Amino acid sequence: MAGASGWLTLFLCGCCVVALEAQAWERCGAEHPVVEHYVAAVYEHPSILSPDPLSLTTRKQALELMNQNLDIYEQQVMAAAQKGAQLIVFPEDGIHGFNFTRTSIYPFLDFMPAPQSVRWNPCLETQRFNDTEVLQRLSCMAIRGQMFLVANLGTKEPCHLGDAGCPEDGRFQFNTDVVFSDNGTLVDRYRKHNLYFEAAFDSPPKVDHITFDTPFAGKFGMFTCFDILFFDPAIYTLRDPEVRHVVYPTAWMNQLPLLAAIEIQQGFASALGINLLAANIHHPSLGMTGSGIHTPLQSFWYHDMESPEGHLIIAQVPKYPLGHSDMENARGKAGSSHAKFLEILTGDPSCEKDAQEVRCEGATRWNMNSAPTFHSEMMYDNFTLVPVWGKEGHLHVCTNSLCCNLLYQRPGPAIELYALGAFDGLHTVHGTYYVQVCALVKCGGLGLDTCGQEVVEATGLFEFHLWGNFTTSYIFPLFLTSGMTLETPDQAGWENDHYFMRKSGLSSGLVTAALYGRLYERD
Repeated sequence: MAGASGWLTLFLCGCCVVALEAQAWERCGAEHPVVEHYVAAVYEHPSILSPDPLSLTTRKQALELMNQNLDIYEQQVMAAAQKGAQLIVFPEDGIHGFNFTRTSIYPFLDFMPAPQSVRWNPCLETQRFNDTEVLQRLSCMAIRGQMFLVANLGTKEPCHLGDAGCPEDGRFQFNTDVVFSDNGTLVDRYRKHNLYFEAAFDSPPKVDHITFDTPFAGKFGMFTCFDILFFDPAIYTLRDPEVRHVVYPTAWMNQLPLLAAIEIQQGFASALGINLLAANIHHPSLGMTGSGIHTPLQSFWYHDMESPEGHLIIAQVPKYPLGHSDMENARGKAGSSHAKFLEILTGDPSCEKDAQEVRCEGATRWNMNSAPTFHSEMMYDNFTLVPVWGKEGHLHVCTNSLCCNLLYQRPGPAIELYALGAFDGLHTVHGTYYVQVCALVKCGGLGLDTCGQEVVEATGLFEFHLWGNFTTSYIFPLFLTSGMTLETPDQAGWENDHYFMRKSGLSSGLVTAALYGRLYERD
């Protein structure tokens, strides 16, 4: 897939100093000019939930609950305004909650006119449409904060029974993101396409591909939660080269080791070279936390499984996100381990290669370790793995058409068990989609049967190259370290028809380093 290397390759020079809470993002070195920024905010919200989402309520009762959440939203808008935020993003399900039936959610739904055909300012035109109280409050917040505002709510749209996909009750019910301009005008709305066990909502008859323009940063895309794993609308929307930023409300339940919220958010931003503004719901008891403002080269994130409080992230974000092409000077500065990686990959004449091992004259310390292959469940998928033993070596594991390799060194003896795993197939639990994955993971214990379990803490430090012969160009680098913290690769991209990433100098123990490939056409 070398021909697909241009837009997916990411080179990182490691000279960025980032300050949170609306402080400037500075880059060292005179060769990197100052980049224009805008100030963005995302709020991880501990939503006030209905005590019984299955019971029937009145519109008045529904509004009483939703206004409690909207009161908190308004406080966060004003807090963000004081720090100069030009845009704020709130999470999925943050206003009305979740676990409703189609009938019980109905009192919580606002009527939604089509913004493409109706220009409307809900705050200033309150009597224009019925059942729009939530939209009115959001519109007024945008005006008061003088910022663009993105929020998620439930909406209803009438339909005729003869229309394509019209439900039997004569209305569509959508999980909807809305964006308001700083003068309170409804700019656009996105209706979630890839629903995740959401019986209360319908998928729209036609996928929304929504972008909107801002005076401070150009064009943004917009989609919701589970959508991030699918071509439509996520990848399709980003085919527009002018879309450099994405607003992303989510209600994400963390699933380790490969799909923690901040993990996939960062991987998506870095792989696609965009800024991702991700606001998650905050319910630690349900495994729901993890928000961030992610650029291709740096993340400002929040993950907290202990505190019941919400959290506002504010950061300066580059208008023109820098990615791989700006960091290509990192190539050639990787040292001897990268040279050995290239030697193995290109089949240097001094190396003998077969399906199971690579042996290179004069470099015996990099010979492939003779580790046993075993199988273990990871993310509900049957991975083929090999244990990572010893202080250094080269490992190789294959499944179907995918072969994964790991070249590694670590400073001391192995205390914890790690494994290199490969999976190439259709994932069928909690969604159906085709993945190719190469993953270096910390196991749950010292037994091979613990590899693939959820792990949060680790002490293992590695210098490594991880690579695979992927047959897709859509590969997301995932990198999670101890205590649910993020690291960025020193380098990632295509080399000789293989996608790789490398890292040295980890600041904390490795939990997961993975290359997560999506084959959308095989879903």
